[in-house]
Amino acid sequence: MRVLALTTATLCLVAVDPVSAQTTGDAFCETTMATTITNIFDLIQFGGPLIGGVIALGATVVLPIIRRVDMKKEIKSARNQALLWGVIVAPLGTAILQFLLTSVVAGGSSCTF
Repeated sequence: MRVLALTTATLCLVAVDPVSAQTTGDAFCETTMATTITNIFDLIQFGGPLIGGVIALGATVVLPIIRRVDMKKEIKSARNQALLWGVIVAPLGTAILQFLLTSVVAGGSSCTF
């Protein structure tokens, strides 16, 4: 009976240890790593659509000037890729990364990523 109680007490201490490690989340939010992650998110979230929109707008404006069919095809492809990656994928990827950081990283839920 004592062995069972000792084993249960040891198991409870080991099982609680990862939960107690998650209380350091507030300290993580004050580090330069958290600031860097926030800056990268801002860059992707706002820079991606900005650069993608400028490329797509430039390709749309230049398209009537170009006469060669193969060059028009390349410019249309560049326009479509700019819209796809800059305007759709960049903000969606940022939202997915924010979800992973707040849900998976220990203490990440206390930060505002």
